[in-house]
Amino acid sequence: MESFPISYVVLFGFTLVIGWLLQWVYRWVSPTCNGVLPPGSMGFPIVGESLEFFRASPSLGIPQFYTSRLKRYGPLFKTSLVGQPVVVSMDPDVNRFIFQQEGKLFRSWYPETTNSLFGKESMASVDGSVHKYIRTFAARLFGHENLRDVLFAEMERNVRESLAAWATEPSVEAMDAVGRMMFDLTAKKLIDFDPDKSRKFRKNFDAFLQGDDLLPAVFAWDNILRMHTGIQKKVQKVLKALLKERLGTVPRKRHGDFLDHVVDEVESGRGIIDENLAVDLVAALLFGSFATLAPALTLAMKFLTDNPNVVQALKEEHEAILKKREDASSGITWEEYKSMTFTTQVMNEITRLANVAPGIFRKTHTDVQVKGYTIPAGWLVMVSPMSVHLNPELFEDPLTFNPWRWQVGDSILTGSRTSCFLPGAPCCPLNVFTDPILQDEAKRSTMLRNFIPFGGGIRLCVGAEFSRIQMALFIHTLVTKYRLKEIKGGDVQRISEIVFPKGYHIQIIPREG
Repeated sequence: MESFPISYVVLFGFTLVIGWLLQWVYRWVSPTCNGVLPPGSMGFPIVGESLEFFRASPSLGIPQFYTSRLKRYGPLFKTSLVGQPVVVSMDPDVNRFIFQQEGKLFRSWYPETTNSLFGKESMASVDGSVHKYIRTFAARLFGHENLRDVLFAEMERNVRESLAAWATEPSVEAMDAVGRMMFDLTAKKLIDFDPDKSRKFRKNFDAFLQGDDLLPAVFAWDNILRMHTGIQKKVQKVLKALLKERLGTVPRKRHGDFLDHVVDEVESGRGIIDENLAVDLVAALLFGSFATLAPALTLAMKFLTDNPNVVQALKEEHEAILKKREDASSGITWEEYKSMTFTTQVMNEITRLANVAPGIFRKTHTDVQVKGYTIPAGWLVMVSPMSVHLNPELFEDPLTFNPWRWQVGDSILTGSRTSCFLPGAPCCPLNVFTDPILQDEAKRSTMLRNFIPFGGGIRLCVGAEFSRIQMALFIHTLVTKYRLKEIKGGDVQRISEIVFPKGYHIQIIPREG
């Protein structure tokens, strides 16, 4: 008889716990909203639908996570990734709306794993006037004038030396070789590191990327975050020591790198860029310099190997450039770079198919109304450039590498012509819907309008032109001096980025004559 009250209390407590758990699960799968949420599923509590999101896709096509939800829910759907409620946009109109409302309805957001490397005060994380100032500050390295007058020649020399070195090897692993080429250049320009220092330092960033690749397999999120935090401490230790050394040297020695400008700014007393922000900014620029270009250029070599007709067209364009020079062995000029019509089409196609960023994240400031749905304040939205670039309604045969899709008449499509070929635009010709040529041009204009390899709005990638120059210089040197031979590997997958699970080993063979 004495045990009865105890059993009753235990049963009552168990019932309360079960009731609380059921309520918690209900709130998870049916989040509150002052309106109608987009359709979708929040998945399992905490984990959400993250496991499927990070599952490798066996090709360059849109992963099943997106295609299955597009078919079931449409181009705008809700989900949960790594404990965060997210609305994913595969809708071009919604994507443009998000970019246009940056700083108003939306603000930038990055996963904790990314912040664990860049820090929470990098250019990617700050907003408003501080972001605008830092973006202008970063233009001292990646701005148009410095690219044209200073970096251009150094970038070409770096490409020439790298390809010449690779040509002495039986084969090279493309992703690693391109990553090394890019990191060596930017480590020199950012922090005046020689190749030996650069390659030792780069191991930290490689470890960060390898940690990201573990997500689909183990999804040990806390362990990954702790590992990334450890990497961040190593990166920050090096950069903080370097900055402290520069700040403490009197008289200060100029190194001719970006860090010189950072030190000037820290010492100016304006208070916008302090030591912590300076370190985070440099870390972000170092990472971005190779983490996106390495897979894109590796994929470019794969495409060129598989498409000899594209290589032949590139050779014709670049050999024509050489024939116009007084000295064929002289370096490429800025004017020659700007004249590369077909090369630009090839670069457009490479970046369209590469989609090296899995998504562009923003966070809502307030409840946002879009397409009849409400995205609650504090929710994440993810723009998916890949889903737009591989949309067959916008890009015919989207998985086909076809640089000629970007051609209009005798020239490539340029942004200045876009608005004249959109239905309803004031300057739209009356016969645009009946003239086959104008129809084709309107189709390509719509394609360009939805081309967002470097993001959009006020956070358009600060290194966009740098990336395009790097690709152009690489292609120019490759097709005029070398040919590629595939040795092994080359199978491509998408996880959260482009990966070559068996690597991509190629031989760089000097051209005769």
